[in-house]
Amino acid sequence: MDAALSPSTLAQCIGQTFILAYKEDTTVLASALEQAGLPSQVVRQVHQPGYDTYARSYLCLLNHRAAWERAAQAQQPSLIVEADFVPVRHMGALPPSFDPQDDTLGIAWLYTCAPQVYRITDQGYGEGYSTAMVAYVITPRSAQAMVDYADQIAADPGPTAYSPWDSGLDYYLRDRGFLNYVPFRNYGEHGGISNPEHRNYVHRQRRLSGAHRADVLYGPLCFLPPYAQTHAGTFSRWDYFQGRLYGRIKGLGRLLLGKYLRVPVLRSADRPLPLAWFALRRQLTLRP
Repeated sequence: MDAALSPSTLAQCIGQTFILAYKEDTTVLASALEQAGLPSQVVRQVHQPGYDTYARSYLCLLNHRAAWERAAQAQQPSLIVEADFVPVRHMGALPPSFDPQDDTLGIAWLYTCAPQVYRITDQGYGEGYSTAMVAYVITPRSAQAMVDYADQIAADPGPTAYSPWDSGLDYYLRDRGFLNYVPFRNYGEHGGISNPEHRNYVHRQRRLSGAHRADVLYGPLCFLPPYAQTHAGTFSRWDYFQGRLYGRIKGLGRLLLGKYLRVPVLRSADRPLPLAWFALRRQLTLRP
């Protein structure tokens, strides 16, 4: 594609948007995406016989797999968001987090959890790692590879065992020649609470957080996240402030402790200064 014709906004790069849901009300999220120029379809999981024995992590994978199957049949990249994603305002007008001309695009996270940055491309995009599948972009080619990945998880460890499958997706795609992208800042917030299976796994492994929030956002959110909703149905600004403060402190801590940009990665980088500047600027400046 000619650089002059390359899409300049996220909405221009996306062919279709899928919201993954079970019983959640997606009306507010769908409206926010529509206003951002990202009209969506809801992929709603229907309970099947035998699902009672499946791990919740595997049921989540099944819902993502259903969207991957649709994305594999599309002609353009697909945006996939979970029902508890809360986008920032004017999300569609933001620049893409990936190179639209990259034929090897695997997954471009728009929301990151435990991210790492590996490299800055000549165009200024960040290649790296993330986990959590709250909001991301995939291509038809990478979507098919992800369907194959889901089939592997179905075989081992199987539907009834908890699997942190989202943590291994980056490696699976990279081993097959794809490049994965991390955003300069998050395009939205994870609005939900953590999976109880995940919390139990965290307790055993002692290496993952029980809850995750965006460290830095591109701007104000379209609406308050579900985690700030009280039992009475109202919203607590204090709970929202606590959630956002947790995300910011953790993001700064990961930067200072060398977890976002690891020292060995920086030392071996072919362009260390742009890499370091990308990591610092996303946390310590107010503007892109």
